[in-house]
Amino acid sequence: MRVSPSKPTVIIIGRPNVGKSTLFNRLVGKRLALVDDQPGVTRDRRFGDAVIAGLEFQVVDTAGWEDEDAESLPGRMRKQTEVSLEGADAAMFVFDSRAGLTPLDEEIARWLRSQEVPVVLVANKAEGSQGDAGIYESFALGFGEPAAVSAEHGEGIADLFDHLWPIIGAKAEAAEIEAEIDEEDEEALLAGPLKLAIVGRPNAGKSTLINRLLGEDRLLTGPEAGITRDSIAVDWEWTHPKTGETREIRLIDTAGMRKKAQVIDKLEKLSVADARRAVDFAEVVVLLLDATRGLESQDLKIANLVLEEGRALMIAINKWDVAGQGGSEDASSLFNGIRGALDEGLAQVRGVPLFAVSAKTGKGLDQMLGAAFELREAWSRRVPTAALNRWFDDALEANPPPAPGGRRIKLRYITQASIRPPRFVVFGTRLDDLPKSYERYLINGIRNKLGFEAVPVRVVLKSPKNPYNANKGGGGNYSGER
Repeated sequence: MRVSPSKPTVIIIGRPNVGKSTLFNRLVGKRLALVDDQPGVTRDRRFGDAVIAGLEFQVVDTAGWEDEDAESLPGRMRKQTEVSLEGADAAMFVFDSRAGLTPLDEEIARWLRSQEVPVVLVANKAEGSQGDAGIYESFALGFGEPAAVSAEHGEGIADLFDHLWPIIGAKAEAAEIEAEIDEEDEEALLAGPLKLAIVGRPNAGKSTLINRLLGEDRLLTGPEAGITRDSIAVDWEWTHPKTGETREIRLIDTAGMRKKAQVIDKLEKLSVADARRAVDFAEVVVLLLDATRGLESQDLKIANLVLEEGRALMIAINKWDVAGQGGSEDASSLFNGIRGALDEGLAQVRGVPLFAVSAKTGKGLDQMLGAAFELREAWSRRVPTAALNRWFDDALEANPPPAPGGRRIKLRYITQASIRPPRFVVFGTRLDDLPKSYERYLINGIRNKLGFEAVPVRVVLKSPKNPYNANKGGGGNYSGER
């Protein structure tokens, strides 16, 4: 199971005096570990922050592996090394390429093959051609081609990077993304005034609804369509009718949005542009429908605009006092019809909150406002990375990614990059071949399992970046985002 996206951890393992501490010092850029020709200098694990070409990870130096009694000092040191592998993301198995393989190297290899941690074989002291024979011999260990390095002289670090980044690159980038997240105080965000914009077609009753909430004729209203031209913001305090809690709301009235082809007047164009800016400013947007006209294509266009801007959306059917005059069956049929049309027309966000309200009588307005605060909370939610990856593991197990051409697409890691709206980054390989249907599967899972049912969710597919590829000529560009 994946751990939280702190930096990936890489353990250095090998028999005594193969240059483990020298490699450790080279990777961390400091002489943190004691180095001497005498074997057994390192006894306890030492941790350091390593960087190779922007790939950041935690590296752990360990005592030399010795074949001694478990109760002896070397045996207890070996036990420490074995424990260090628990929870590690990769192990670098270092051997002395000039000395070639020893029986102890082969014993360590057998033990590592029985573990689940990926192993990178490192042929140290490989400067010049002195280590060639040992390098060829090491293929017999079963870990593939070794990374040939000289820790003392700093040679071969790019080769070491090429071995490490397919294993830990995804987690390293996930940790980097999380470190860049704006660490705004989530409680402070939710404690501030709710920025609530009311949008819709002309004459849907937006200004009338706000006047009803305020309890005064604050905004000009009338039967004529298009009275409101500027987006008007009004600060107001709402008291929850059941709990008595008082919450601050910034209500934003906007100009009606007609079909683009019908907007000819320059002033109306400016008004609609101003309404779009109000959507950008808002946290939650209420799309107000006219119950006497039902749901029209222009309403769906406005709803899609709101979702594309990443705002939390809810829909209110106004003039319900008029719609209800035809009887409860007619009203229920209207409500269910609009619900079904919304689910079909806004397939990317099924289950958008829908309310029947009346700006004239006040019906349903308190319920709508209470839901708006809950919607803002979901829009601002950050999922703990451990919980997110538990869901991710379960989702991949229940429905593994396809294998086009017989080569499986590997999805390695997921992290939440931002909130408002929630944005997730999935790391993996061969992502260009991942079908859109599988992306929808992941998005639906995030919605249904992690509490984002009614808010827009963004999922970005990203491959780890290999800065050395650009210098290899024809090596291909593994980085990228979809």
